[in-house]
Amino acid sequence: MRVAAVQFAVGQDVSANLASCLRMIDQAAAERADLVVLPEFCNHLSWYDDRDHARRMACRPGDAFLTAIAERAASLKIHIKINVTLARDDGRTTGTNLLFDPAGTLAGQSDKQTLMGSENDHLHRGTENGPVMATAFGTVGMYACMEGVAPEVARGLALRGAEVLLNSLNSFATDEASLHIPVRAAENRVWVVAANKVGPLLPADKLGAISAGLKVPPEWLHGAGESQIVAPDGTVVAKGPRTGEAVVVADIDPALARDKRRPDGTDRFTARRGPVYAPIGRPPQDPVRPQAAESLHAAVVRATDDLGRGVRDALAAGARLLVLPELQEPWVAPALRELLQDTDAVAVTSVLEDGAHAGLVVSGTGVIGRQLQLHPVARLGDRVGRHGDGLATFDLPWGRLAVVVGDDAIYPEVFRLAAIAGADVVAVPFTPSEAWELDLGLPERAAENRLNVVAAAPLEHPSAFYALSPDFTLWTAWEGPFTGRISHPVVTAVEPGARVATAVLAPAQSRNKLVSRGTDLLDGRPWQLVGALTR
Repeated sequence: MRVAAVQFAVGQDVSANLASCLRMIDQAAAERADLVVLPEFCNHLSWYDDRDHARRMACRPGDAFLTAIAERAASLKIHIKINVTLARDDGRTTGTNLLFDPAGTLAGQSDKQTLMGSENDHLHRGTENGPVMATAFGTVGMYACMEGVAPEVARGLALRGAEVLLNSLNSFATDEASLHIPVRAAENRVWVVAANKVGPLLPADKLGAISAGLKVPPEWLHGAGESQIVAPDGTVVAKGPRTGEAVVVADIDPALARDKRRPDGTDRFTARRGPVYAPIGRPPQDPVRPQAAESLHAAVVRATDDLGRGVRDALAAGARLLVLPELQEPWVAPALRELLQDTDAVAVTSVLEDGAHAGLVVSGTGVIGRQLQLHPVARLGDRVGRHGDGLATFDLPWGRLAVVVGDDAIYPEVFRLAAIAGADVVAVPFTPSEAWELDLGLPERAAENRLNVVAAAPLEHPSAFYALSPDFTLWTAWEGPFTGRISHPVVTAVEPGARVATAVLAPAQSRNKLVSRGTDLLDGRPWQLVGALTR
């Protein structure tokens, strides 16, 4: 099938916005698109005086705006996915995704479950999961903007069988296009078609004053564009420009999303451990945890042929957390104990132990913590038959540590568990087998949970540090210039062949998860609606 994501500007004139929608749909149809995805809040700029104003400007089922969209779907014989604010008969006003089929019939709808910033003042959150809809070309699920900055909604749709995910955005954040959009394709092995806006996201007559108040250049308060179509391996097959209207078109094969196998043959969905993820579906609680340090020097140590030198070099650089690659020989843990004596540093690695793949936390006194790999994996064969039943955390002088072992690193649920348990830093001894793991997966785990992450892979692979920046959200003053990247971590890459590398993490920054006023990255998750994840 051929799909299109269209990007354009939306203002406060509803009639003009409808005309823009129809014009862009026609342009996509001229490119022979079978399915067209439009941005979020197509009917009106997401700026209101109050909740009553938002309701007055919202669409109604069957009104002239939505009827025109339905009729255009029928006349062109295509699918159209649009997002609008919708005034419901029960008094709620929702941000709603609507899919019209080639007959002009409403095939399905879903309400936004996670609201961003001032949306909380004007809209009501969705109270049920959106449908996965069968079409002539495959199964489709829908979500919108902030729902894609956290893992639960897209994950739930994929687990319920969606092969193509349709994302409508109203965002100035440039890390949507570079991270949050493509990672949902890669981690779920599905197609993603995402349409963002361009042009001002605030009223033109207020843009200057708001820009001055936020100390953000006005051009950064425009829609970030870069609408895109992403393949199940995370490859962006088509992408629009950063500014200006565009029709982004690609031919896709939805059936490719049915293959969930890793390179070693492990089915990433069959291997999931739903009951282990149960805390994700519980009401948020504030964990009791130790004070977190403002900074922490960490090291990746891969000089196992000269372990003593590697550890001494890391300690000399000030490292208090050392992470080694996975699957070390049994002698490594005792050697680390000797090397770490008379220091407050700890090292993390993993070994095969008693039929399990076990992560170890080692100090100068010996092994002080263990974390078994949670998920079965084909590459370890019959050497591993025992798995963990939960994620442990370890309190250290600089904050709380979690260890994610081996292939557990591809599962967003595991890092969610770490964040729920109050972790500040996650150590990941692993071996990547797909490019997206380091390029998209681990930076997203840091971003969506506000976690510092240290990933150590064998010497022939890249490794990386993902540290949290204090420049996060528009609701706190930035220390540096505004970059448009709202939650993307600071990445320190470790090239293949580098035996020791260091970076500075920020454990205390993990305590701030408020991405916008009223929107918490962790506590704002739709915990009541994650049954597909925890079954």
